[in-house]
Amino acid sequence: MEIFANFIEFKGQEFGVSFARDISERKREEEEKACVLNEIEKLKNELELQNEYLQGEVVELQAFGDVIGSSPALETILRQIEMVAPTDASSLITGESGTGKELIAHEIHNRSSRSKHTMVRVNCASIPRELYESEFFGHVKGAFTGAVRDRVGRFELANQGTLFLDEIGEIPLDLQSKLLRVLQEGTFERVGDEKTRNVNVRIIAATNRDLKGEVERGNFREDLYYRLNVFPIEVPPLRKRVEDIPLLADYFFKRYAKKIKKEAPQLTKANVLQLTNYDWPGNVRELQNVIERSVIISQGGKMKFDFPKSKSEMKPTPDYDGGRKEFQDQKILTFAEVKKLDQDNIVKALKKTSGKVFGEGGAAQILEVPPTTLLSRMKKLDI
Repeated sequence: MEIFANFIEFKGQEFGVSFARDISERKREEEEKACVLNEIEKLKNELELQNEYLQGEVVELQAFGDVIGSSPALETILRQIEMVAPTDASSLITGESGTGKELIAHEIHNRSSRSKHTMVRVNCASIPRELYESEFFGHVKGAFTGAVRDRVGRFELANQGTLFLDEIGEIPLDLQSKLLRVLQEGTFERVGDEKTRNVNVRIIAATNRDLKGEVERGNFREDLYYRLNVFPIEVPPLRKRVEDIPLLADYFFKRYAKKIKKEAPQLTKANVLQLTNYDWPGNVRELQNVIERSVIISQGGKMKFDFPKSKSEMKPTPDYDGGRKEFQDQKILTFAEVKKLDQDNIVKALKKTSGKVFGEGGAAQILEVPPTTLLSRMKKLDI
């Protein structure tokens, strides 16, 4: 109720007059309007956060293309991707740093029924311990010092899509139970909020650690390990799939040459020998960086690679003496020649071991590949 009072003069006398009107309807409309504006502001904040995240993803995804390579190991991985992608099963991708585990995760997501929704990546190794819950589940305004507005967590951002937990082995043990609850029940609460929220998320995790060993040492929950490890995929290091190196190098050469508006160089037999006889401790990521530097510093179409020259890091080759001797044969290597080079290398290893493939001193051990991979490669090369 709203009341107005005033004085009026009538025939020389003053009279007090009051007016009253019911404003409850107007108050109700104003309250509803305030609620709507508040909800719009919350949605705006959430959209800003999602947009900020997705713009970051666009930048990162520029580093990804189709899976490149022709090695038996990569063919096995592609078959595994085709098997697991249409399902909602959790996948645990293992392998050394730089082998392309995130690319495998993207391939699984892109070939799944969730591909129209977002794949959200969380680097578990980069999150401060005190912010894990906020990062995963979000928080409400005032939940802690610095929480000046509501924040959407990664699980909500990934709803109906895929959540990629990179470096999953870095999550502190006491926080793993909270992650397990979401995986099992699909429910959680934002930090500082009692409201239980539901999500429908597919989980793909990756690690360069031996998680089974971490379980045995008491550093990782066994129930969480088995929840994640429904469909394991192991990505071998680049040194164990040398057949992929020429194709990857060619891809990176063309990509970075285009980036700096330079004519793409051609790989020569000498280049391939250099690249395939290096151990690549940093795997595909290191190869990518070496190629980018090479494109920048090389002149006149001649490739110059900048990697360590110590004996422990470079394997001996018949045509290369650690960088002091120049390659004489600058003939461009065809794919047929790459195949022949691979074939000759395997035959040489078999001759050295008198045809022994398996076990100690076998050709597989010399070539640093699993025996099954070597047998598959021999069949493909008609050896």
